[in-house]
Amino acid sequence: MTKNSFVFLLNLKKHLPMQRVLFFLFILLLTLSGCGPEDTSYKAKLEDPELFQAAMQNLSDIIVYDIFSPPVASRVYLYPTIAAYEIMAQARPDKYASLKGQVPDLTLIPTSENIDVEAHLAALFAFNHAGKTLIFSEDKMEKFQNAFLEQMKEIGVPKRILKASQAYGEQVASHIMAWAGKDMYNQTRTFPKYTIQEEDQYWKPTPPDYMDGIEPHWKEIRTLVLESSNQFEPKPPLPFDLKKGSPFQLQLQQVFEIGNQLNEEQKEIAKFWDCNPYVTHHRGHAMFATKKITPGGHWIGITSIASRQAKSTFDETINAYTNVTIALFDAFISCWDQKWKTLVVRPETLINEYYDEEWLPLLQTPPFPEYTSGHSVISRAAAIALTDIYGDDFSFVDTTEMAYGLPERSYKSFIHASEEAAISRLYGGIHYLMAIEEGVAQGQQVGAYIVEKIQTLMGPVEAPSIAKK
Repeated sequence: MTKNSFVFLLNLKKHLPMQRVLFFLFILLLTLSGCGPEDTSYKAKLEDPELFQAAMQNLSDIIVYDIFSPPVASRVYLYPTIAAYEIMAQARPDKYASLKGQVPDLTLIPTSENIDVEAHLAALFAFNHAGKTLIFSEDKMEKFQNAFLEQMKEIGVPKRILKASQAYGEQVASHIMAWAGKDMYNQTRTFPKYTIQEEDQYWKPTPPDYMDGIEPHWKEIRTLVLESSNQFEPKPPLPFDLKKGSPFQLQLQQVFEIGNQLNEEQKEIAKFWDCNPYVTHHRGHAMFATKKITPGGHWIGITSIASRQAKSTFDETINAYTNVTIALFDAFISCWDQKWKTLVVRPETLINEYYDEEWLPLLQTPPFPEYTSGHSVISRAAAIALTDIYGDDFSFVDTTEMAYGLPERSYKSFIHASEEAAISRLYGGIHYLMAIEEGVAQGQQVGAYIVEKIQTLMGPVEAPSIAKK
């Protein structure tokens, strides 16, 4: 209490009853107690990378629930991650470079003069808000956001910090989604479906549901780093020829024979990398479906495992996801360009027609053309992005599929994992070997080009992270 305050109280005592004096003393003490330093212990808690990991897991869960196709899922992962990244890049210009000037049409995000904006919080709000605009189950995102707000209150984040950070995060998310709106996605929603061609060499819908082909116009989506959807074209597929002993027939026979004599390890590998977001099961007249992560979602899971294992900081975690989501996004565009250009028929269709009408592949054939293998392309591209960040000898245990009842698998490196993902499609009866081998080569070119062109990490890396990109 100051000297002037004490004198003021003595004067009050002369003119007012003691009860009034005590009341004024109480008010004065309350006022003085509010003038002390603010508790800022919450700030360290906001730097916990698990906050972003939880947000990404929530988005993955919603993608599974809403059954997004693999290409569309890559888009749902991409834009929220870039929204978060751009905020962290703005907050740490000594360490990170904005993607402005590195990807088409992106302008700098708006800045905020509000000193109450906290970058980590704003990045999380931006991620969730952008994600909400891209999914169907908005109620699930709102539930997560409400729980997040309660968590922030529990750790002592002041209301003004929460309010300012949320407002700024949503402003940045709107900026990023305005940019996303120009990527041709909305226009391709109105484009016509694929018209089935009767000749044997062309792709046709496969059992059990004979679904329409997914995203036949995905090559029209704006690439982020690739100069065009067909920048890295693989070798043409083998000429269609069912004559016994022809190169194409031998590849078809290989799928048939391997499918008939799979060992337990091959079955486990195929199922582990299945990543079919919507598998239907038919029992008589009844039908039910199971939902799973997409192939890109599996590599998002691997990114989560790697960033935790490397003890990446909050911003380093976002940086890793940013590089991986860019690789996945462009890899899908590159692969889908080739799929819908070559229209190669799936092995299942020809085997049922010419070899064995009762034959079924181990895995349900996804509804789009065969060449090249999507798993092969996107897995190699994502593996290259992760290798560039965490190194080429990064061994890890992949627990991504445990949530879907499958055991963990161990890998010596990201490339090792991508190689297994690729060959799993032969074991699953889904792809010819040519689609796998050329898909890996295509993914290698896409991934290497992206790593060369995109520069995110600019400054020195802080221990204990081993990130280098």
